[in-house]
Amino acid sequence: MWALVLRLSGFTGALLVWEAVGRSDMFLEGYFPPPSEVFPQVASMLGNQLFLLDLLATTLSVAIGLGIAAAIAMPLGMILATSTLLRTASRAVLEFLRPIPPVALVPLAAIWIGGGPVTKIGLAVFASLWPILYNTMYAVAEVEPLLVATARSCGYGPVRVLLRVVLPSVTPFALTGVRLATPIALAVVISVEMLTGTSGGLGGAVLEAASGVTRMDQVLAIVIIAGVLGLSLHQGLEQLQRRGFGWTVAAREATR
Repeated sequence: MWALVLRLSGFTGALLVWEAVGRSDMFLEGYFPPPSEVFPQVASMLGNQLFLLDLLATTLSVAIGLGIAAAIAMPLGMILATSTLLRTASRAVLEFLRPIPPVALVPLAAIWIGGGPVTKIGLAVFASLWPILYNTMYAVAEVEPLLVATARSCGYGPVRVLLRVVLPSVTPFALTGVRLATPIALAVVISVEMLTGTSGGLGGAVLEAASGVTRMDQVLAIVIIAGVLGLSLHQGLEQLQRRGFGWTVAAREATR
């Protein structure tokens, strides 16, 4: 209860500060509108069918990107974690690719595959791979050796050990990687939409609101909606992890 009160107090305080700053003379008129002007725009946009299609386009792009990244990174992470040879051989390549900003690849991707949805989904996959991949690799390394040895003593082959012992232990940590990758994928998708200007979505809506007669109230409204979208995706994945792997939460609480 107290946690909820504190959160609401912090949120209310932030809105009051924003309102005061927005109505002060610190910024030119219209360049930093207060929440009393921004939130009506949020309500108006959520009632606009074209904007809802943009919101859906961004949401689907993020979801598809995360799904593809998880389908690639989880098996690859388990393979690399269990093979010293492959892990050593691929380390230089992975460490070279991991720090590359996905947005820097937009011109190259646009030349190769155009500026449509494939570009933003592909770059979202690239950005999301690394948290999922490294979480999976570290999780495999932390699997209890006694469990693996027990399974082998019961006649389990390598494949059954992987599916029956390693995979259940690794999946909660891989899902944590997906949660960590969610805001990254969302930021990349919106950035690509803004830079290409051809794939719609929230980024396209921001680009339209910021061009010509700049409507900062609409821009900030879209920023708020994007933040709520990211929070909703994160909370949804967290609830999925709690329901599907509640034993990990119970074990953590018992440890505490």
